[in-house]
Order: sequence, then C-alpha cells, then structure tokens
Amino acid sequence: MKHLAMKTLIAVLVVALPVSALAYEINDKLSIGGVLAGAYQYQAVDNDEDKGRGAVPFQVEMSFTPDQNNEFFAKFGFAAGNGLNDQTSFTLAPWAADLEDDVKDINGRNRDYLLTAWYKYTFQFGEEHTLGLTGGIIDATDYLDENAYANDEYTQFMNEALVNGPHVFLPSYDIGGVFEWEISNFSVRGVIMNPGENDDGSSYQFYGAQLGYTLISPLGEGNYRVIVDRTSKQFLNKQGEDKKHLMAGGLSFDQQLGDIFGAWIRFGWQDDKAGVDYDAIYSGGINISGSLWKRENDNIGLGYAYLNGGNLDMDQTQVFEGYYRLVLNEYLAVTADVQYMKDDYKDSSEPEPKGVILGFRATAEF
Repeated sequence: MKHLAMKTLIAVLVVALPVSALAYEINDKLSIGGVLAGAYQYQAVDNDEDKGRGAVPFQVEMSFTPDQNNEFFAKFGFAAGNGLNDQTSFTLAPWAADLEDDVKDINGRNRDYLLTAWYKYTFQFGEEHTLGLTGGIIDATDYLDENAYANDEYTQFMNEALVNGPHVFLPSYDIGGVFEWEISNFSVRGVIMNPGENDDGSSYQFYGAQLGYTLISPLGEGNYRVIVDRTSKQFLNKQGEDKKHLMAGGLSFDQQLGDIFGAWIRFGWQDDKAGVDYDAIYSGGINISGSLWKRENDNIGLGYAYLNGGNLDMDQTQVFEGYYRLVLNEYLAVTADVQYMKDDYKDSSEPEPKGVILGFRATAEF
C-alpha cells in the first residue's frame, strides 16, 4: 500500500505538469476546470499503529453562463483510496478531501460521483447590489463558513478542524436552495437542504444563514461572518432513544495584516440535545506570504484548534497544523504538512491517541 501510494503521487506530478493543455474556456459562455490532487500521510501515534496511506481525488467542474444573469454548473468527483481517514484512531479526519468512500452512494442517495448540479439566476439592481437564487444539488460549504486562510483542503490546511468548523455540521452534495443578497460590503446568505441520510440513517432538513461584512482598511481586506444553522428533529440523542435537532452558531473572521501577514479565527458553539462529539470549537492561525523571502506565490500556514467535547465520549481534541506550500507554476503546487493531534476521552481508561501526522500533497488546478 505504501509503495502504491508513492507511485500514485508521482503519477499526479507527471500528469499535472502538462495540465495547462486541459485548462481552457471552450467559448465565452462555457468553461471547464477542476483540481487533481494526491497526498501521502504517515502517522506516528501513541496507542495506534504507525502507518502511512495515500489518496488521489480528482474533481472536474463545468460552467455554462449564457448571459450575466444565468449560470448552469456541475461538478463531478472521483477518488482512489481513503488515505488515513479510515485508518487512524483520531476522531477527526487528517485530510478533509472528498476521498473514495465520500464520492460513492452520496448521502444514501445511491448516487456516485455527481457532487453538485445547480442553476443560478442573479438579479442585478445596481453595480454593488445583487440577489442570487440557486437551486439543485448543492454544497453548503460553498456558501457558509468561508475563510480566506482556512477553507480549502487542497491548497491550505488538511485537517477537517481547520477547513470548516465540525460543530456547524454543514451538509454537502444534496438537494437544496440558496439565496445570496449582496449590497456594497454587506452580504446575507441562506441555505436550505434536504440531505438523504445522516449518520443515524434518517433524512433531515437543514437550514443555515450567514451575515457577512467586508472591511477595507490600510491593513488590507478583512472578512467578518456570523453563521447560524439548525436541522429538523432527525438526530438521535445521547441515549439513542429519541430524535432531536442540531443547532449551532459561529464566527469566521479573516484579516490581512499588511502585505506579508494574515490572521484568522473560527469560534463556534453547538447545542447538545442530540448526541454530539463536540459542542464548541476555538481555532485560529496566521498566514505568512512568501513575499517575505522573495517567493511571492508561496505561503506558510499555522493553525490551532481546540474542540470541547459534547455529550458523547469525547472530552476534548486539540489540533495543531503547519504547512509550507511551494508553487511550481501557474497550475501546480506541492505542500509539506505536519499535524499534531490529541484526543482525550471522558473515560480515561480508554486508549487516547496523540501524535504526529506528516504529509505531502501535490495539487494541480486547471
């Protein structure tokens, strides 16, 4: 398995180098793009086996915009391998990408590989005043809980705690609708979804909203967001005897600090009427531009997350991650990544994993 993963990573690099030949707009209305990534991670963890695994996800997206008001969009996802995600004893996934098991039988819908397919109409009320309405198969993370420095598992942090807040339970790849109202520096977004299946095997309703403000100052651009979301009563409680709703709120801020540095935070809290692993997250970090050492396109990311345990087995989880992203050309970048994780359980007699995960990721965007 280790040799196969390394061969796969090499193949990603070989394929990615000429990927510019694939990147094009067919015409001014139809375009095709996507991402091809490969990662190998090796864990050295107490109370678990030292092991390494690799995975290669590939996503391709197509956009058709007949005019400035209408857009049709579809994204397909394929993957080979699940990496360490189904091997590690940690509660959180060390790579938040859509891997092999994630792109099959999505949400119990008996649908493979088709991730999103939606239509959007945008009302133009002025140069800085628009209202967008979207319907179809959507991903809530495209609209809620964004962050300039901690939101992309292919080019930024890998651990799921530093990509989106696990406490906000944002569903992906199912039927739903979105409204996006933007006026000057303010934005309001709302998402309604009907995922086919949760971990308890039940279909449920999801409702999410986000209020955002973009601040332009001498320091640079800053984005400040408040998120709230809730589900219908389709989640089992701690005893597994009754169904409750999930409800959460959070903050996601990112701010440039001049030309070199940037900072971000993500704080959030979750109701625990249903059974939940975590009821709060406190995370943040910094971004350092490669301009500091005359590599303008490179960057370093440092992030930390503390997750407070909910009403199930977890007492707390801590995650630290640092990465260096080296941009080789317009399409290809490679990342060296290190994570430290520690899970603490309420029952101290259970084995508690803690240790380091080393990773290497290659990503081609076209």
